Parts: sequence; structure tokens; C-alpha cells
Amino acid sequence: MPDYPKLYAILCGAASEAIDLIEDGETEKAAGMLKKALLECEELYVSAEEQRDT
Repeated sequence: MPDYPKLYAILCGAASEAIDLIEDGETEKAAGMLKKALLECEELYVSAEEQRDT
């Protein structure tokens, strides 16, 4: 079963940092951070589902 609180924390942390970066005009860095967090959460979710299915 995916660790939803962990996934939430990863995404919310990245969103918070991205907002700060956007406010500082660093939109590309913010986008990269959000993409990285999304990929990390997707990997954690898929891994948890694969473990559940075995």
C-alpha cells in the first residue's frame, strides 16, 4: 500500500519551494523541482503497488 502521507509531504514540500522560486523569478528551476517530485512520487506509488501485487 502506498505511503500516502509521505507522497503528500514530498509533493507539498516541492510545491512550497517552487512557489518561493517562482516569486524569485526562477520559473525553470521551480518547474524542474516539481517534475522531480512528481517522478519520485510516481515511482514510490508504482513500487508500492507492485509489492502489494506480489
